[in-house]
Amino acid sequence: MSTTRDPTKIGNQGDRANSPGARAFAAPRKSLEALDALGAAALIEAASDIALVLDRRGVIQDISVSLDDLAPESYAGWLGRPWSEVVTLESRTKVESLLDDAVDGAPRRWRHINHPLGRGADLPVLYSTVRLGTKGRVVAFGRDLRALSSLQQRLVDAQHTLERDYWRLRHVETRYRLLFDMASEALLIVDAATSKVVEANPAALEQLGLPARRVTGQAFPLGLPDKGLRDVTTLISQVRSTGRSDEVRVRGAQGQAELMVGATLFTQEDTKLLLVRMRSARVGMAAAPAPAGRSAILQVVERATDGFVVTDFDGRVLLANPSFVELTQQATEEQVRGQTLDRWLGRPGVDLSVLLATLRQQGSVRLFATSLRGEHGAQADVEISAVAVPEGEPPCMGFTVRHVGRRLGVDLQAGKAAPRSVEQLTQLVGRMPLKDLVRESTDLIEQLCIEAALKLTQDNRASAAEMLGLSRQSLYVKLRRYGLGDLGADSER
Repeated sequence: MSTTRDPTKIGNQGDRANSPGARAFAAPRKSLEALDALGAAALIEAASDIALVLDRRGVIQDISVSLDDLAPESYAGWLGRPWSEVVTLESRTKVESLLDDAVDGAPRRWRHINHPLGRGADLPVLYSTVRLGTKGRVVAFGRDLRALSSLQQRLVDAQHTLERDYWRLRHVETRYRLLFDMASEALLIVDAATSKVVEANPAALEQLGLPARRVTGQAFPLGLPDKGLRDVTTLISQVRSTGRSDEVRVRGAQGQAELMVGATLFTQEDTKLLLVRMRSARVGMAAAPAPAGRSAILQVVERATDGFVVTDFDGRVLLANPSFVELTQQATEEQVRGQTLDRWLGRPGVDLSVLLATLRQQGSVRLFATSLRGEHGAQADVEISAVAVPEGEPPCMGFTVRHVGRRLGVDLQAGKAAPRSVEQLTQLVGRMPLKDLVRESTDLIEQLCIEAALKLTQDNRASAAEMLGLSRQSLYVKLRRYGLGDLGADSER
């Protein structure tokens, strides 16, 4: 720093504060009149981790360092050098601003300054400056920010971990829901404390002979003869107290065949729940499914809340359940039968071709993200799981279509947030033009590389910029663009 500052601008501080709202000493000349140079030095050392005494040109005249973990050689060469030469490039304008504020008597501000230590890491310090006396001297008070920077990095790492766990939980929930709804065995989830039914799959509703509105939220057991109610109540009590119990045989609802009822206790989010299973007493545990069981599976598929459709190997609809008919905004199954899935699925000529090719090669597809267009213009985000049955008569393919538009999470299709992973990026295929996908891919790769560089350097942005072959200014522009790190203090000018 070579600029010479006008000594006439440097005067006494006076008996007032230099920032709005500050509370200054009422009579500093009287209360601090006995303060000498040694006393002032002791006060400065106690008030700061690093203190610099500068002349009117900004050259360091003296240093006080109270950091025991900072090696003396890190700051040994600072004496006699301009303050701007011992800071990083992007901090020099902040140094100039702090010195100007001190000379002009402007309200004091704290600025984030980085000192290069020469070992691949910077020393972050929060500085404020005060003019000293009438000879143009300035004192810079500094506070060590390394603990805060480390805490910020840990917070970013924790956020990334939470995001990964969230997406993993979504996939688990999808698989659970599919298995629960498609299971041929009657299953109910019951609150162990209140005995109220939380969930019931379609097979359980059919077994009890009751609609969903008369099962969910009602006290269990229900829909069984009186003796069966007593036996199941005893079973539930045993499971609550011991965590396990043998199955009990009860007569089914409305004169149906006898049932074997069992229950298992488990915990979810500090709530104890019961998984209640009901199966026909005539079917052994190891017996192969009887034709009646296969008929039950078809009835479950027919009543499933997710769309289910069977097509030939060219994608033309052979069978469809009411949920799929509803998604396509048709009135009856006959209106969709014989039509190709391409009429409603994703981008015409793209998504169905990908699905059919994958099914012919691999035999199955899981959680294929796309959209479904209704006949009257409605559009829904869906996930498709499918399986090919080449040995069937005739050979066919089965598609399960799950409406995911109401799920909590990032709305990728609407563009409310950029994709944060390769998985999210692939979900955009079929929803965006190729040129937009290429741009999103470039942004994602750039963002991942910057995050990796910051992680490898422990958030040392100077080293990260060098590792990436960027200037520090370019790196800061990209950090702002992707919302990485805390740039509030760094971006001040």
